[in-house]
Amino acid sequence: MKHTAPQKIHHSLLLLFILLITSSFSSNIANWEYLGSKIVNYKLDKDIIKVTAKEGAFKKLKIKITGGSINMHRMVVQYGNGEKDVIQLRYNFSRRSATRVIDLKGNKRIIRDITFFYDTKNSSRKKAKIHVFGRH
Repeated sequence: MKHTAPQKIHHSLLLLFILLITSSFSSNIANWEYLGSKIVNYKLDKDIIKVTAKEGAFKKLKIKITGGSINMHRMVVQYGNGEKDVIQLRYNFSRRSATRVIDLKGNKRIIRDITFFYDTKNSSRKKAKIHVFGRH
């Protein structure tokens, strides 16, 4: 089967479009680094995710929730130099939801740990899992 010139151009443009989408998607994923996860309890509680210096310094965080629902009150980011940021979230996350991109104060910061304060009251029969991602 022979292709006409317009068909060849159409196929070339389609291939170029697919390559552009794939490369931009890959570079977006590559910018986020997985920092840790924690399965939450069924009550008012707090959990800590330890982050070590080997992951490097970060400017931004993103939190993703899977499994169940959770009422997130706030998170405290403890830096390697002893300083901390208290970030008010006050949001009811459903399973498979995520936060906006959270900008950290200052330039790139080494994170020692992140403490989450939450409750699961009347939210879910399944335990939620908090996943943390950082961007340099």
